[in-house]
Amino acid sequence: MAKYVTFGEVMLRLTPPGCEVLFQTPRLVATFGGAEANVAVSLANYGEDAAYVTAAPKNPIGDALIKELRGFNVCTKHIRRAGERLGIYFTETGSAMRPSKVVYDRAHAAIAEVKPGDFDWDAVFDGAKWFHTTGITPAIAKGTAELTLEAMRKAREKGLTVSCDLNYRKKLWKWGKTPQEIMSEMARYVDVMIANEEDCQKCLGIELDVDVTSGKLDTSKYEELAKKVMGTFTNVKYLAVSLRESVSADWNNWSVVLASRDAFHVSKKYEIRDIVDRIGGGDSFGSGLIWGLNNLEGLQAAAEFAAAASALKHTIYGDFNRVSLEDVLNLMGGDASGRVQR
Repeated sequence: MAKYVTFGEVMLRLTPPGCEVLFQTPRLVATFGGAEANVAVSLANYGEDAAYVTAAPKNPIGDALIKELRGFNVCTKHIRRAGERLGIYFTETGSAMRPSKVVYDRAHAAIAEVKPGDFDWDAVFDGAKWFHTTGITPAIAKGTAELTLEAMRKAREKGLTVSCDLNYRKKLWKWGKTPQEIMSEMARYVDVMIANEEDCQKCLGIELDVDVTSGKLDTSKYEELAKKVMGTFTNVKYLAVSLRESVSADWNNWSVVLASRDAFHVSKKYEIRDIVDRIGGGDSFGSGLIWGLNNLEGLQAAAEFAAAASALKHTIYGDFNRVSLEDVLNLMGGDASGRVQR
């Protein structure tokens, strides 16, 4: 059975070639992606037993999704085949001062129709050690919020470690309750929290004075953030934050901070120029963090692995991080030359 379980929405992603704007030419590249699926794929790429739980329509698009996930050795046996459609999102790849853009077409998707009781969590979590989800799923609908809480409660009851990337999405929170009402409740079941300053402000009501548009971030501010989060939610053992310093759409500086109750760790900073695709960078950070916490000695090593994994993702097109464990370990060890490997 899978040791790592993730739950959320996966979508069909449609993207113009290169850095074109939408419908500049009549071509769109179709791939699949979604935060929690991205994490499952990365963990499977690192050799872990990973399962993904979602709802997908019983049609050729849903079939293609299942085939894609199975191709990465992600367990799909608990995916609910129901609903009429898979959600879609369109994305434009930014360049220089023009930012990347995302347009959602996910109303009435299969996942939006699920409710508590639709999944047998005892069966899903049989033999598992870790459960990961995000704040994207409860933002979709009342049913997905209730179902996410149901899953988190069951995971804690069965002794799993629970991680959550708060992932605040302003465009999604429309169904009724505020993000703080839902996410503050979810946070009480979390062992490992992944969040940036906006996530903490919008989802937890915890504020931090940081200018994310300045192009340079003060890491000491995030130590203050960690103390506030863990002081409010005493169950949280670790807070991890990815630090993106955006010089332009093509050029970011990227590093990671990881805090426990008695320590604060900062990773190496990567200067990433000529970015191929930044979408999924945070998910590759989350999956790298999960792998590092379970397989490496010490929090500093876990932070370095997460930073290296997510830096590499910026060089890969599509949501999924297709790099291997060896790729990440090599970069983590200092090989950033990009030389041809023969």
